[in-house]
Parts: sequence; C-alpha cells; structure tokens
Amino acid sequence: MASCEEVSMSGIKEFNRAVAQHPGKTIFAYFSISKAAEGKSWCPDYVQAEPVVQEGLKHVSEGYVLIYCQRGEKSYWKDPNNNFRKKLKITAVPTLLKYGMPQKLVESECLQENLVGMLFSED
Repeated sequence: MASCEEVSMSGIKEFNRAVAQHPGKTIFAYFSISKAAEGKSWCPDYVQAEPVVQEGLKHVSEGYVLIYCQRGEKSYWKDPNNNFRKKLKITAVPTLLKYGMPQKLVESECLQENLVGMLFSED
C-alpha cells in the first residue's frame, strides 16, 4: 500500500509553513472546521467525508504530502474576511484540493469515493 506524509495543523500561517517545508512535493490539502473539545465536528459533510478521504489515501503515491488544516471555529469561518476565503479561495468545508492546481473537491463531492480516488491518483 502506498503511503504519504500526513501533517495536521490549524490556521493559515501554519498551513503556509507546512507548504514551505515540502518544496517540490505534490501536496494535497484537506480543509475542515476545528473540532469541538469532545473531538466532534459541527459539519456533517466533514464527518461523512473523513472515512472516504482516508480510504482514498490508499491511492496516493509515496512521497506525497496530505495537509489536514482546521480553519477555526464556525464564527471565524463565517466571517467573509477570513484568510482562508481571501487568500486560498476556500469557500466551503470540507474542501480537498491538490495544492497549486485547479483540482478541488468541495462539500458533498468529498463524499464520493470515485472523485476522491481520482483526485488522489491523478499525476
């Protein structure tokens, strides 16, 4: 089974730092809302998409990087001026994308195994 490096963080500054630490590598980014203290997300699409994304990782070539990025609390996300919306054009959660490329899955698209597998397996 192929494996990729998985990195978890929150916030735009940490995301940019993680990207900078992996020059020349193919980077996938999976954006979600921060989980509550009990470890649960308020976003039902994220809860349903998580196992689909994990299964899709089986199609990722070794040497790739997956950055899990929590974007903050619901109130931060709803702010139209938050940095994720302004700088990365992330408008919904969950969002799974191939960094620096137009390929992107948003909300219910992240629930479709065939789309997730196709995004991860594209060269």
